[in-house]
Amino acid sequence: MKKKLLSILLVGVMIVSVLGGCGSKDPDATKDPDPTNTTDNNGGKTGDTNVDGKPEYSEITVEIFDRGTDGGKTDPTNNYYTDWIKKKVLEELNLGVTFVAVSRWEETEQLNNLMAAGTAPDVCMTYSGDLIANYRDLGGLTDLSPYIDTLLPDLKEFLGPDLALPGRDMIVRNMDTETGEVHSLPARRMNVAQVSTFIRKDWLDKLGLPLPTTTQEYYDALVAFKEQDPGGVGANNVVPFTMTSDVRWRASTLLESFVDPNLSDEDRWINTVIDRQYLLPGYKEGVRFLNKMYNEGLIDNQFALYKDDTDSDNLIKSGVVGSFIHNWDQPYRDTPGLLRDLKENVPDAEIVSIDPFVNSAGKTSKGLYDAAGLSYFVPANSKNVEGALRYINWLSKFENRYYLQIGDEGDTHVMVDGVPQLIPAENEKIMNSGQNLDYTIIINGLDVGDPEKNAKALSASYSVDSDLIIKAYEDAMRNGRPAVIVPVTLSAAGPYTQVLTDKGNELMSGAVTASPDKFDSVWDRGIEEWLDSGAQEIIDERAAKYAEYKESN
Repeated sequence: MKKKLLSILLVGVMIVSVLGGCGSKDPDATKDPDPTNTTDNNGGKTGDTNVDGKPEYSEITVEIFDRGTDGGKTDPTNNYYTDWIKKKVLEELNLGVTFVAVSRWEETEQLNNLMAAGTAPDVCMTYSGDLIANYRDLGGLTDLSPYIDTLLPDLKEFLGPDLALPGRDMIVRNMDTETGEVHSLPARRMNVAQVSTFIRKDWLDKLGLPLPTTTQEYYDALVAFKEQDPGGVGANNVVPFTMTSDVRWRASTLLESFVDPNLSDEDRWINTVIDRQYLLPGYKEGVRFLNKMYNEGLIDNQFALYKDDTDSDNLIKSGVVGSFIHNWDQPYRDTPGLLRDLKENVPDAEIVSIDPFVNSAGKTSKGLYDAAGLSYFVPANSKNVEGALRYINWLSKFENRYYLQIGDEGDTHVMVDGVPQLIPAENEKIMNSGQNLDYTIIINGLDVGDPEKNAKALSASYSVDSDLIIKAYEDAMRNGRPAVIVPVTLSAAGPYTQVLTDKGNELMSGAVTASPDKFDSVWDRGIEEWLDSGAQEIIDERAAKYAEYKESN
């Protein structure tokens, strides 16, 4: 099974590597840029160095996500890895670093407050391109384009050319197509697998049921979980399916199966608003199916109160949950340790991936990630733009991001045939996010030097049977729909990001929990309010921009 996993992951990793560029192969392959080759805020040379040839001492602040999970055993702003970063950056760049925590689950609201107050960190990050567009249009972001060749050479090499948009020598998603200004830079995603559906196989086995391969079989399994309590947790305690108030994500594979499979990329792109697909043909029927499940007691009746994963995770770990939908490898990650902690409570428990939601074309379609992941930016009122960019470039160097991803041998990894195998730390070196994702902001996914080693390392980085990882990866990639990339400059969504996110969550929660006879009126009224709250303006802009792009190409 290890060999099969390696071969499967190798194909995926090599594809992403080709799309994203080659990157550095070993620590010695990346050399420091000329330390005197600095630029001022307008991109011109300054050459301000001290007697050691280093830049004069300065300080920056850097955003770090606070995920608030059980797996986070240390303060994300003050721990072994932040101390390591601070020491190394001070030694090598003469730069003082202070980390500022922002809730991963409330990032939009908290970033908005920080930006409005002029107190945002010098290096900020977000997964919302629309949020960045809003800050850009308000004049709140530094144009990074003058610095890419001078201060970010290692980042540019690592990101590599963007084959999704031929002609660009670096992966960028927030370039102004008219001015060429670049207002944020992306993490390079090493693995585009996105989401899978998971189920308690031990419960199925006790009921004599196979792994579901259709939506009806899945529904029947949840009904059996509720009625027969195979886990012996008590009839009133069984939670056949759990999710959070972010329904569009935590039920994504099911909802996607109801969308018209013949929908064009153009229509999908235009009508997808801040990653919400509410308006796509068929999506409403997917929500109606969730409404049916909820009213039959198959969905956690407290889901609408869950603003993050904490409560849902705790239910899974306690052993009362039968199924859930999440990141393709979520239950097998050391953080938040869903399967690991579940097995402490229920030693014979099994969580496996399934792919049952077949659409009208007979396929289990689902989205894949873009090769560009998280975005990071420098606010316009930063007092130290150069320092912020030097720090980002420092993170891009192979030896730095490599250490942060794998840590120390014996504590966070062991070497097997020359490849690091990640293990959970039992001391202060615990990583609050897998592979220190929240510190290595320039990369999503493990990179140990070359595609084959990456695949070997990834295949060995889970503390569960490799066949579980194989199946989850295959299920996530099967009939995967690549992200639609349209290189146009959008502005309309930015001011509405938070309100549409909140209203969208309210819409979905309200529609799922409505009585069946009220579902249509609740959904239709909610969609009308959502459109009136800015979504229609966003759709109109996207339609116009797509038409311009199509005409020019």
